[in-house]
Amino acid sequence: MDFEIIFKALGEGTRIKIIKLLSLKPMYVCELEGILNMSQPRISQHLKILKYADLVTVRKEGQRAIYSLNKSFMHQVLDGFSDFLQKPLEELKDYYEEKLRIEEIENDPNISICKSCK
Repeated sequence: MDFEIIFKALGEGTRIKIIKLLSLKPMYVCELEGILNMSQPRISQHLKILKYADLVTVRKEGQRAIYSLNKSFMHQVLDGFSDFLQKPLEELKDYYEEKLRIEEIENDPNISICKSCK
């Protein structure tokens, strides 16, 4: 699960609105156009980003596509992020350098992160 991709996808107000609307029911692009008063290309671009992040799914119905919130994945994201926040730094390989720096700062009173902390 790539939190960076997910949170970038959620980092725009229109996409948050789309997520909320799709939490109510699956919708066609034309429905989202009318509700959000936006053009089809703009809505489609937002949906493409949300789909890339696995936050929405799409299924074809004839010539049209209907979009749905990927609710099971959303639950996984929320649970996964909660787990991430609760894990100690030493259990997160991407944070090894930060953990060492924190220990260095805590163990040496002459080191401070910012000049105003002295």
